[in-house]
Amino acid sequence: MTEFDSRVRRVRPDQWQLGTPCKEWSVHDLVNHLVHEQLWAPELLAGCTVEQVGDRFEGDQLGADPLHAWVLAAAAAREAWISPKALLRPVHLSWGKATAVEYGWQMTLDLGVHAWDLARAIGADDRIDPELARTLSAYASEHAAEFQDSGVFGPPVPVPDDASDQDRLIALLGRTP
Repeated sequence: MTEFDSRVRRVRPDQWQLGTPCKEWSVHDLVNHLVHEQLWAPELLAGCTVEQVGDRFEGDQLGADPLHAWVLAAAAAREAWISPKALLRPVHLSWGKATAVEYGWQMTLDLGVHAWDLARAIGADDRIDPELARTLSAYASEHAAEFQDSGVFGPPVPVPDDASDQDRLIALLGRTP
């Protein structure tokens, strides 16, 4: 979350409509996606089903102040994640039940790769913490087949054998480092 947060805080007013490595998304769309994800976290971690949450977070969640929308959504998600026993509960996702730990890995992967996407879009430093890159690369490698089957990520991009963990992660998720 820190990696994505630091990039959102660097978005200038004239950059919200720029394209991103996520071909169909502008900077606005990308940040809205992450705000949307963070708004869902407290609901899902509290035991709500997808049906119970419904469409309340659909559409533009950024309003007139995208940074403020991000800060509020991220703070609510953080609180939900650190609440007592949050990681012990099952979570109802669109494809079925999962552990909160698995959901946390999925959220962390999403935040990490989209921090890179956002940095690329706005011309900021795209390096993510090396330990995070190593951890997420291992997680993504372990789940690569599932990700490809989901259609959420593009096909993997080849990288040299000596590629960094970050480049391996980005490439595995269909981006050109």
